[in-house]
Amino acid sequence: MSPISKKLPRLISRQELARVGLLITLLVFLPGTGLAKNYKIATVSPDGLSWMKKFRTAIKEIETQTEGRVKFKIYPGGVMGDDYTVLRKMRVGQLHGGAFAAGSLTRFYPDLQIYNLPFQFQSFDEVDYVRERMDRRIVDGLEGGGLNSFSLTETGFAYLMSKEPVTGVEDLQKLKAWVPDGDPISADLIKSFGISPIPLSITDVLPGLQTGLINAVAVPPIVALALQWHNHVKYMMDMPLIYIYSLVAMDKKVFSRISEPDRKIVYKVMNVLFNEIDVDNRRDNKKAYSAIVAQGIKVTSPGQGEIPAWRAMADRSIDDLVKSGQISNESLDLYNGFLKEFRQQASGSEPGD
Repeated sequence: MSPISKKLPRLISRQELARVGLLITLLVFLPGTGLAKNYKIATVSPDGLSWMKKFRTAIKEIETQTEGRVKFKIYPGGVMGDDYTVLRKMRVGQLHGGAFAAGSLTRFYPDLQIYNLPFQFQSFDEVDYVRERMDRRIVDGLEGGGLNSFSLTETGFAYLMSKEPVTGVEDLQKLKAWVPDGDPISADLIKSFGISPIPLSITDVLPGLQTGLINAVAVPPIVALALQWHNHVKYMMDMPLIYIYSLVAMDKKVFSRISEPDRKIVYKVMNVLFNEIDVDNRRDNKKAYSAIVAQGIKVTSPGQGEIPAWRAMADRSIDDLVKSGQISNESLDLYNGFLKEFRQQASGSEPGD
């Protein structure tokens, strides 16, 4: 034994060496260290849609800019189930995020349905004005509820499409309309109009229309066209019912594991993407509306004398949402305030006139 080794105590045992090795392994693989990670995102959207192609391009861009540290795997076409199934799989870590219809995320932030109130928006100009001032509130609200989301994306104004014509409120009682399974708020809204809600997963809507289980849907034209629902209805009411939007969101704990520089890259690329899709969807909805009409769907309109009755029903449904605590007075007041502000500016009147 060398003189030096005689002066040194035993440095480390095999067991201690193993523990040190394990510690080093844990440190290396702790979330947020910047190592490559595949994040699994699911959506009911078919893979061939324009926005899905752009989504895939964007995630490749993220992988390139993060030098492979952040990768996304997309599960399209509902292979992982509907929105509520995706959320359940996120809870157990099988998935990390999804592309959701906003209404499916109310348990994370109930006030996100503020844009979905019936017969409130009367033009796209109003939509743009209010969203510019309230989108950030929704994104922050979702983050507080445990989800990181990116720029909100317009799905469009939903139109009532049915097998029988609807022109007056009395016709609504004949309808058996689809509502997303697990979405009691949508069911309550539908019932407030005297319509029978039929909860179904989105994959069951087409067979539901084919068998007569349901005879009506209220969706934007691009959705009806993409999912071929328009082939099983005969009429479309030319009065937008509600404004629908969607978003991609990830579990906040999972998203926080990405290093801060890489998170900034993900936010930048995703927000640019979804702002672009936001514009695309508005244009594509107009084209889809024309395509549906061109295929023989008959357009109906309520008479002018009927419109006050429709709006009165909508107002009652909104009151019920507030009274039941499903939406806050604070968000509703902000929303109504911005609508009033825009309409006063558009009419050239002064506040208080």
